[in-house]
Amino acid sequence: MSGKVALVTGGAEGIGATVGRMIVEEGGSVMLCDVQIDKARELAEELGENTEAFELDVRNLDQWHEAVKATQERFGKLTVLCNIAGISEPGNVVDGTLDTWERTIDINLNGPYYGMRAALPAMEASGEPGAIVNIGSMIAIRAAAFVAAYSASKAGLLGLTRSVALDCAERGVPIRANMVHPGAIRTPMYNRYKYSGADEPENIERDFAATHPMNRIGEPEEVARAVVWLASDEASFTTGCDITVDGGGSIRS
Repeated sequence: MSGKVALVTGGAEGIGATVGRMIVEEGGSVMLCDVQIDKARELAEELGENTEAFELDVRNLDQWHEAVKATQERFGKLTVLCNIAGISEPGNVVDGTLDTWERTIDINLNGPYYGMRAALPAMEASGEPGAIVNIGSMIAIRAAAFVAAYSASKAGLLGLTRSVALDCAERGVPIRANMVHPGAIRTPMYNRYKYSGADEPENIERDFAATHPMNRIGEPEEVARAVVWLASDEASFTTGCDITVDGGGSIRS
């Protein structure tokens, strides 16, 4: 990642923080964007001079433009966009609240759309090969009944990612767009399910693990490795691709 400049959403914790850390360790620079700005600033301070933090609500296109501009001003360019911020709340079509539907679509689908809309011109202006990596879910491939909004948002993002990949390739723009589909990963979002009170935490963990043929919960580092590979020049002929990091969950019959 030497010479790369990445804007990472959801950068305060979980997969986003792990991706930010790994990019810096691999020689890149990172703008950590999150609504949890205090946490993002703490991590940026820990990671050192090649890291900065910016307060960003991914639902706000104006804030996206400000985040892109701040990244260019701080690091001189923008070459990588990692759309990692997301939410997951339970609910089917009948019983799930309209607020859950609207917030989930707004954050998980509109957010990356706004991000790519704001970042692509800046990435093209860098004059360097670029990469977009969006975080999906194994549920984008194998829908789950109890998270209707989440299933729809991640499946929609898969189609959007492929559209952007084709558009850039057909226009001769050297920017690749790919997607990583995690399974259940040990993050704060996963812990909200685990400690929801719906059942004993060990029972919830057992049930989540059982949805993966490997029968365990994944770690953020396992997802981050796939993200950073797709963001790097090592994946220079890979676009419109989606990689599963889900212990086989998306292919379970």
